[in-house]
Amino acid sequence: MSRMSDRIFGLVVILVALAYIAGALQIQTSFLSDPVGSKTFPVIVASIAVLCGGIMIFRPDAEPDWPEMRTVLSLAVSVVLLVAYSYALKPLGFILPTAIAAGILSYQISPRPAYAAIAGIGLSVGLFALFKMILGLGLVAFPKGLLG
Repeated sequence: MSRMSDRIFGLVVILVALAYIAGALQIQTSFLSDPVGSKTFPVIVASIAVLCGGIMIFRPDAEPDWPEMRTVLSLAVSVVLLVAYSYALKPLGFILPTAIAAGILSYQISPRPAYAAIAGIGLSVGLFALFKMILGLGLVAFPKGLLG
């Protein structure tokens, strides 16, 4: 049965990746987009996922180690957190939601509150600087009403 679960999961990964590719191909790009832009990058990521799903189908693990319930709960919390993070970005800007999400995820990795807070703030500010100043993305740091 364990080989079958890997094969089923591999098939699910392939189906989700193909749906992701179909969605990415619907993205409208302007004539000024870069070579690895809003359409190409998702297709590359999904293609790698298809490859990984295929490996799971054709070379399943004979004895997979299933995670403990605590790990499954931690993964569920992470998924809910990242969905909430994606919805919080527009109204709250980049820095605050990123600091909270990165802090919570860091706490899940190593439950030390001070280090998790430092990691959250550091990642938030560092990623903002990277994305805004170096890569030139149009990010908003904070909510529009916060700074006047």
